[in-house]
Amino acid sequence: MRCLSFFSIDKTMRRVHAALCALSLLAGCSSGTPARSEEAAQTAEPQPLRHAQRTASGFENNYGHLPRESFLKWRWERFTQGLPKPPANGYRFPMAHPDIAWLKANRSVDTLTWIGHASVLVQIDGVNILADPVFSERASPFSFAGPERKTPPGLTLDELPHIDIVLISHSHYDHLDKPSVEALNRQAGGPPRFLVPLGIKKWMNDVGIANVEELDWSDETHAAGLDIWFVPSQHWSARTPFDRAETLWGGWVVKTPAGAARPYSFYFAGDTGYSQDFRDIGARFGGFDLALIPIGAYDPRWFMHAQHVDPEEAVRIFQDVHAKKAIGIHWGTFELTDEPLDEPPRRLADAVRRAGLPADAFTVLKHGEMIRLDTPGSSAVTIGR
Repeated sequence: MRCLSFFSIDKTMRRVHAALCALSLLAGCSSGTPARSEEAAQTAEPQPLRHAQRTASGFENNYGHLPRESFLKWRWERFTQGLPKPPANGYRFPMAHPDIAWLKANRSVDTLTWIGHASVLVQIDGVNILADPVFSERASPFSFAGPERKTPPGLTLDELPHIDIVLISHSHYDHLDKPSVEALNRQAGGPPRFLVPLGIKKWMNDVGIANVEELDWSDETHAAGLDIWFVPSQHWSARTPFDRAETLWGGWVVKTPAGAARPYSFYFAGDTGYSQDFRDIGARFGGFDLALIPIGAYDPRWFMHAQHVDPEEAVRIFQDVHAKKAIGIHWGTFELTDEPLDEPPRRLADAVRRAGLPADAFTVLKHGEMIRLDTPGSSAVTIGR
């Protein structure tokens, strides 16, 4: 979608146009980021993880080009069909309320708290890790337009413990939120270490954040005593109509070091369509105690299939990466696409059952719900309701 000159339209139209441009950046109106068909991915042998490739048009996906689909066609279909339909709960999602004082003081119990959308707090081996922190009211460059938060964050910025590490998956506004990272950079006790994909360090530096390390696919780093890798996904990036694929995208693997008293590993998939990348990740790392996998923002499939997995594909990712447990993220917070906001968990439960998996193998949490990542060497999680 091409953003026309703001000088040619009145104030009301400027706001409407800005909102459409912002949403096009989130939903991916025409990514043009370069990889292979799904059929080929299912039959191909897993490959070693490799560094990202960059051409004159930006970074590429490993397994084929994302198709260029019509953003305007999608918006017209959405308008004429009255989509998305409101959720059955009327946007009143149940909330959980963890013990904030305990959470802030905790350095001995491994936990996971779903804050909302892709924002998660993981406490592992005494380290506080925050992934894709978004606490703003809109996932947008504008305060007056763009996707509005339908469910409040499960934790506020003030309720967070001191964050040691922030993981960023890519530059889209529902994953990289300027006010949120600026606030974290000002946290009492000193800023966290920000780990970001290639190209985002400069953006961070430009907004006054200096404690940043950027990684390529397959790069490994060490932070707060943990071993961390940046791994591929199938997606794209942009924050304006003019920087498409200029920064990298991907997921994160975090492990306690060999010989740790409480050995644990988790995989944060970020935002992605389905590809062979996940079989490659599973082969490289041999499995995880926990995977955090997106399950929402998938309809219509003709428009979203290459860049956002649906719940059935999320289950395939769970199997590909050989995770023992998984929690579904990227749903129930921002109304980005056409499915009802409460549909992903229902479809996930059906997909888990059809795959012959235990019902609690891959599930979801309430906004704000904290679970305990159980005893050393165990894959069990206790879902507190």
